[in-house]
Amino acid sequence: MALAPRLDLRQSQSLVMTPQLQQAIKLLALSNLEIEAFVAGELEKNPLLEAGGADDFTPSADGIDREAEIHSVAAEVGDSDQLIGQGLGGADSPLDVDYGAETFIDNGPADRMAGPGTGSGGMEPLAGSSGEALDFDSFANPEKGLQEHLMDQARSTLSGVELAIATQLIGQIDEAGYLEANLLETAHALGVPLHMVEHVLKAIHSFDPTGVGARSLAECLMLQAMDADRYDPCMAKLLANLDLLARGALPQLRRICGVDEEDMADMIRELRGYDPKPGLRFSHESAAPVTPDLFVRTTRDGWAIEINSATLPRLLVNRNYYVELASGPQDKTSKAWLADCLASANWLVKALDQRQKTIIKVAGEIVRCQEDFFRKGVEHLKPLTLKAVAEAIQMHESTVSRVTSNKYLSCPRGLYELKYFFTSGVAAAGGDGTVSAEAVKSHIKALIAAETADAILSDDTLVDLLRAKGMDIARRTVAKYREAMGIGSSVQRRRQKALRGQAA
Repeated sequence: MALAPRLDLRQSQSLVMTPQLQQAIKLLALSNLEIEAFVAGELEKNPLLEAGGADDFTPSADGIDREAEIHSVAAEVGDSDQLIGQGLGGADSPLDVDYGAETFIDNGPADRMAGPGTGSGGMEPLAGSSGEALDFDSFANPEKGLQEHLMDQARSTLSGVELAIATQLIGQIDEAGYLEANLLETAHALGVPLHMVEHVLKAIHSFDPTGVGARSLAECLMLQAMDADRYDPCMAKLLANLDLLARGALPQLRRICGVDEEDMADMIRELRGYDPKPGLRFSHESAAPVTPDLFVRTTRDGWAIEINSATLPRLLVNRNYYVELASGPQDKTSKAWLADCLASANWLVKALDQRQKTIIKVAGEIVRCQEDFFRKGVEHLKPLTLKAVAEAIQMHESTVSRVTSNKYLSCPRGLYELKYFFTSGVAAAGGDGTVSAEAVKSHIKALIAAETADAILSDDTLVDLLRAKGMDIARRTVAKYREAMGIGSSVQRRRQKALRGQAA
């Protein structure tokens, strides 16, 4: 065989994801609010895209009947694919689909939020608001944070070097109000004596809130006890042995403090009234509210599933503007640019429409599989996997995973993430099926909530009670679920109830 360069022609097939397909897949994983931000960016880039309904278009200023011109173009050219291929597309009527009529369920929660007669934002006044406007004063002059609050007090009581030391120390107080600085290192860094740093820290301890600047929980509680004039030798011994209090070793504590049961109960009650994290009252970080992407409600014919249209912009292609631009003088570059804008707008509208249909399809299968949950509660949640839903609706498992990411469903029972409905299963007693892990957790939580101080349930007892309810579960699984819910062991719960009884 001769070794020589040559040219060969080969034919092969391969699966290639186009940029538009990649973008369509990305849209599936976005929430409604993220879609709104994405569409806002597209509106800025594409002049043919317009937000709003079809009735927002106004007649052209030159008096030409653009609608008649558009329909005449449509009759001559054909469907959208042909239009795109020829650089046209304003006549493709599916581009201005009325999503309110074809995709959304009438008279649903979102329709009531964005119905006729609402303001420019499409939202009706909240119940009890009497239609009053927003109180814009509430957005101005936000309340001070902890460090700013402490610095105001430091400026009014300290000056010179002491104020510089206080600034350094306050800057190292965490949001809970505890000092994280080492006093000796701070003194060396500032070049001042240690006793001066300790003197400034003592001044900070007198600031509001009481207990701020403490270096430990015992010191924080001590400062609050001193402020309440309850810091005596017995309280000092109690604060020095908080580990015994946490373990519930009350007889040993009484011997150390030299008090009887009544005095010990009074001291514990006093401690329970103190704030272990005094700085948190100045934390104004509020949790961002979760906006549902879907509404599920009951009707006479079954379950109705609706996309939350209040968070979805209604996107249209401005055909009038396209015809106006296409009918004017154009060079080759501008004609290609206009064709690209039309193709991009056409694809985006259809991609958003397909996204909504896919979400509705996946949510419908979830509701069908978990109907007992929506009717009876979390105890009836069934095990469900992405693969089962994908096979039922004839889609790929990865598509279902993207659809259920960052999506929330609102139903009469509350607000849930779509991922919540996919849980592993626990074998049922008698081998007659499986029970959802979330249902098992709900039963464990209910059993522990109903226990009394003199009848604390151990993990072995919980296993027996769950098996009596038809759930075959191991003790280590009960412990794992209990710890996942933040519930302590039977020993810890017994100590907590004993402390509550002492302080009551």
